Amino acid sequence: MTTLLKTFFYSFFYTSLAVFLLSGCSAEIKNAELNNHQSSESENLLLNDAEVVTLLDKLFMEELNESPEYMAYLGMRERYDEWNDISDAARDKNLAMAKRHLSTVKSIDQSALSPAALLNVQMFIEQSEQSIAGDKWRYHNYPVNQMRGVHSKIPSFLINQHLVANQAEAQAYISRISNSAKLLQQLIEQLETRRELGIIPPKFVFPRVIESIDNILSGAPFDNTSDASEPSTILADFGSKVTALDLPQQQQNQLMADASSALVNDMAPAYLRLRNYMIELQTDADDRDGAWKFPDGEAFYNYALQRTTTTNMSADEIHRVGLAEVARIQNEMREIMQQVGFDGDLQAFFNFTRNDPQFYYPDTAEGKQAYLDEATALINTMKSRLDELFNIKPKADLMVKAVEPFREASAGQAFYQSPAPDGSRPGTYFANLYRMGDMAKYQMEALAYHEGIPGHHMQISIAQELQNMPKFRLFGGYTVFSEGWGLYSELVPKEIGMYSDPYSNFGRLSGELYRACRLVVDTGIHSKRWSRQQALDYMAANVPHSASYNVRQIERYIVRPSQATAYKIGMLKIQQLRSRASDQLGDKFDIRQFHDVVLKDGSVSLSILETNVMNWVSDTLENSMSEQSIQATY
Repeated sequence: MTTLLKTFFYSFFYTSLAVFLLSGCSAEIKNAELNNHQSSESENLLLNDAEVVTLLDKLFMEELNESPEYMAYLGMRERYDEWNDISDAARDKNLAMAKRHLSTVKSIDQSALSPAALLNVQMFIEQSEQSIAGDKWRYHNYPVNQMRGVHSKIPSFLINQHLVANQAEAQAYISRISNSAKLLQQLIEQLETRRELGIIPPKFVFPRVIESIDNILSGAPFDNTSDASEPSTILADFGSKVTALDLPQQQQNQLMADASSALVNDMAPAYLRLRNYMIELQTDADDRDGAWKFPDGEAFYNYALQRTTTTNMSADEIHRVGLAEVARIQNEMREIMQQVGFDGDLQAFFNFTRNDPQFYYPDTAEGKQAYLDEATALINTMKSRLDELFNIKPKADLMVKAVEPFREASAGQAFYQSPAPDGSRPGTYFANLYRMGDMAKYQMEALAYHEGIPGHHMQISIAQELQNMPKFRLFGGYTVFSEGWGLYSELVPKEIGMYSDPYSNFGRLSGELYRACRLVVDTGIHSKRWSRQQALDYMAANVPHSASYNVRQIERYIVRPSQATAYKIGMLKIQQLRSRASDQLGDKFDIRQFHDVVLKDGSVSLSILETNVMNWVSDTLENSMSEQSIQATY
């Protein structure tokens, strides 16, 4: 997910705190003081710890108010009928705001701040500087790709984020349908700008995007060739939300009619324009897959790696780490082969686990429900064991849900959506059951631990529930931390007796192996100029996953340079810090305290994480020496 509002992955907060911030921040920091500062850059801003948090929250809210979608994620109803403005003019406006905010925070006198307040200031400065520097690469991405993009965000957002509690919010939903036309036009303009720069998605992307558009426009009211036509994804969602309202039938009917009109007259023409543009743009696409093809592509990819990993590791260094980890993990897999008595080499074992029916639920409604039931049971079991690993647990609940049909063909294997902190929406572990042959039973434990407990749900929910923390830290963060924690969380349950089935432990290793291979293929594609086929061949030779799964993953890495390196680099750092802490503390090392330290400040860069852990080690040793001194006195 990530810095401020420019993050790739983030969690969100809710209206009660937002309203407090909007209405109350000026009580603690006088407007006159801020205005005086803005007109005199040479003066220091003298604030106490509480005022620092209030100021940072005020700046966060100013940025938040420029993003109606982000506000809705938080559960706020302001600007509830709008989409984000994705034009260059809006981007320029937000960039200017970020620079003003950075100037303000840099002027804070840091000399008298507590360590916690100082960390808040330093992290804001670090993240703002990164975001401002990253604007150089604002076009170095694909705003439409086979996984996600503005085109697929519209139905996903309406279904999962736009709650309807009354008639006004239903009408805001209809307005969002209508206003999607402007958003999709801005998307075409952004794609055209990239086209002029030579930043065009690879060929394989286009059929998937066109298919996604066709899926969105299928069903009533787009297709009324038959009275029995099923409602479209959006109309079905709107209908279910309207039906749940306590409104007279006549008003419900009128809302449904207005929604249908907006879908046909506003949304459909806009999507068809995008579809036609994609068909035209496709003629300029080629099979060059790496970021090296972009203008200044090598410099961009180095920047992307640094931002993703929060390290200065080069592409070559990351590539070598990946190769070494692949070899180590495969050796552990060979030990499992001996444990289960398999006669053959590693490739034969991979083929066995890929194809033997015992490892898969049937590709039926019953099979998919069985998968969801078992995943829920795994998470519930892990909940009962958390006291062995943590002192602090999240308050938010967690549910397991299948990825919706309209996006399951192109979505990842599994992912997590954070809860609404007001309790109106639990955390959600989404399992992609589009092709059950990609969801092996032996991988279920690792996926449940990664996306749910003790993985993303623990990390994100605990962060949301922290007290006296600036909102930019609660709801932003770093992919390398969150995904590193997720992968580390796949391993930790093994230490308390989980993965009792050797095949489940093989599934855990296969997941870690895949993350190690990501280091190899991501750098291979974007730095060493591997083709898509070279990357697929490497995966086929080294992992037990299906060919179709490998295709989806490689295509993901192609359209999101560097992101896939976060998992293993983050995990390795957490393991390294745990080993150092354990070595230095000896019998004073407490795994629960270590985990609490890792999660106590929310998502942080790896350098800050290291500082936090080492400070905890020093404090623990110092406290132990003090206790020994006191005992010696008596």
